[in-house]
Amino acid sequence: MFSNHLPAFLLALMLLPALSGCLGEQPANRSGKVHIDQRDGRYVVIRDGKPFYIKGAGGSTHFRELREAGGNTLRTWDTTHLGQVLDSAQQNGLAVVVGLPLPNSSDISFYNNPELNRERHRTMQALVNRYKSHPAVLMWCLGNELDFPYKWMYKDFYSAFNDLTEMIHREDPDHPVTTTILNFNPKYIANIRFRCDIDLISFNIFSTLPLLRENLDELAWLWNGPYMLLEWGINGPWQGTEQTAWGAYIEDTSKKKAEIYQQRFKQHMPVEDPRFLGACVFFWGNKQETTQTWFSIFDENGSSSEAVATMQAIWTGRRSSAVYPEIKYMLLNSQGARDNILLNPAGQASAEVLLFEGHGNIRSIRWQLFREDWYRQNQLNSTRKLIPLTTVNNAGDDLRFTFAAPQKEGPYRIFATIYDDNGHFASCNTPFYVVSPP
Repeated sequence: MFSNHLPAFLLALMLLPALSGCLGEQPANRSGKVHIDQRDGRYVVIRDGKPFYIKGAGGSTHFRELREAGGNTLRTWDTTHLGQVLDSAQQNGLAVVVGLPLPNSSDISFYNNPELNRERHRTMQALVNRYKSHPAVLMWCLGNELDFPYKWMYKDFYSAFNDLTEMIHREDPDHPVTTTILNFNPKYIANIRFRCDIDLISFNIFSTLPLLRENLDELAWLWNGPYMLLEWGINGPWQGTEQTAWGAYIEDTSKKKAEIYQQRFKQHMPVEDPRFLGACVFFWGNKQETTQTWFSIFDENGSSSEAVATMQAIWTGRRSSAVYPEIKYMLLNSQGARDNILLNPAGQASAEVLLFEGHGNIRSIRWQLFREDWYRQNQLNSTRKLIPLTTVNNAGDDLRFTFAAPQKEGPYRIFATIYDDNGHFASCNTPFYVVSPP
C-alpha cells in the first residue's frame, strides 16, 4: 500500500529523531473549555466538562432542521457572517467548527511575501479574539484541503501555518485547532505529524471512505492520534464518477443519494475506532457545484430532500415518519443517461419521471433545461449559478414534459424537481447532446 508513498516514509524516518513537540507528542490541553481527552481507551472531545460526540453537517444554514434531525455540530469553510452563524447555532443548541481560510501551499508568491503573511496573521488574530468567547465555538479549522508537501521550497508555508497555530493556541487555549486534507494522504499526514502543531487531523473523504479503516491501520505506526471527517457523502462530479461519452458526469436521483448516505455510514464510517471523534455530512444547504442539485440536501427555497430523513436515522437511530417523493429514474425519449442521448437541433423530445409506489402527495413538478457547465477555475468544479434556458411548472399529476431541443449544438441537461405538500422535494436530471444529423 505504501510503495507509492516512499518519500514520505523515508522523510518520517529521517525526521523522527530530530523533531519533538509536534502533533501527537504534546501533552493534551485538559484545561480548555473544549479539549480532546482520552477516556476508557478512547479519544473524546470534552465540551463544558462533558463528552461531546460530533454529529455534524457542513453548511451555514438550516440550523433548526439540523437540530431536529439529531445533529449537534455545524462546519463552516470561512468567516462570512460568522457572528450571525454563531448566534443562530447557539440559539439552536449547535456547536460550530469555524473555518479559517488559507491559500494553499502552492501559492508560493503569497507565502514568500512577509507583508501579506503579517496582514493575514493580524486579521486572523483579531477574528479569533473577537469570537473565542462565543459559546457556540467548538474548534478552529485552519485551511481546507491544504497540501502539506515535504520539499524545502515550502518552508515559508510551514512557517506561516505554524505562526498561525501558535497564535490561536496562545490567544484561545479553550478551543482545539485542526486542518483538513483531501482523502487519506500518508505524505501529508507525515508532514503534519512532524512539522505542524495542531490538535487533530480532519479528512474530507467521499468515494475512498471504504478504504479508511485499512489506511488508518497501516499508518498507525507513524500517527495514531485523534481525527474526524469534516466532509463525507456521495461521489461528486470528479474522476471515478460515471460519465457520458462526451464527459458529462451522471448524477444520481435524490432517492439514490439518500441510500448512499445510509449505506456509506453504516458500512464504512469507522465509528468503532477509539480515535474517531465524529463526522460532518456534505452538504447541509443548497450548493451549485457543476449542477444546483448534486450536493444540495435542501433546495434554494428551503425544501428538504430525503437525505434529511436518512441523517436523522443515522444520528438518532429513529427513522423519520415523513414521506418524501421517491424518483426511480428519468427517461428522455425512452432512454436513460447511460444511453448517451443525442437529440437533433430543435427536434421534439419527451421526458418522463417514474416514481416508486407510495411516494406521497405530489403537488407539482418543475422542469428546467440548462447548458452543461464545463467551467473550471483552478481545476475546481464550477460554483457559478446558472440561468436555465427553460423553466416549466406542471401539476403533480403530469410527470411528462415535451419540449423542443436547443438549436445550438452542444451538451445540455434536463432537470426535474418534484414537490409535495409538506415542504419536501425530489430531484433528478439527464444529460444529453444536441448534434446535427450527418
